[in-house]
Amino acid sequence: MAPHTVSVTILDKDYQVACPEDQAADLTAAANYLDQQMRAIRDTGKVIGLERIAVMAALNISYDLLRAGRGEESVGRLPDDGSADSTFRGLNRKLDEALHQLRQIEIS
Repeated sequence: MAPHTVSVTILDKDYQVACPEDQAADLTAAANYLDQQMRAIRDTGKVIGLERIAVMAALNISYDLLRAGRGEESVGRLPDDGSADSTFRGLNRKLDEALHQLRQIEIS
């Protein structure tokens, strides 16, 4: 089946993505889910910048997938006991370090 182009919107930006026609609905659903995740992160006000929001969303989605693969509960939600804040701070610090290193490589 020949790929065709699907238009998706994520954080108010339009993207054209090629995919097989029979997978267009799944791609649209995935883009909508990603948009929701990124908006939730952005709306907390704790993460600034599209790249950081995207990485945090990717980490959250990956975490959810790993937990789902293990059959663990609370997929899609972090604990309500306050540990999420320290987790986010740690991830944010690691993200800062990785982005700094990436910028240094690009400058070199």
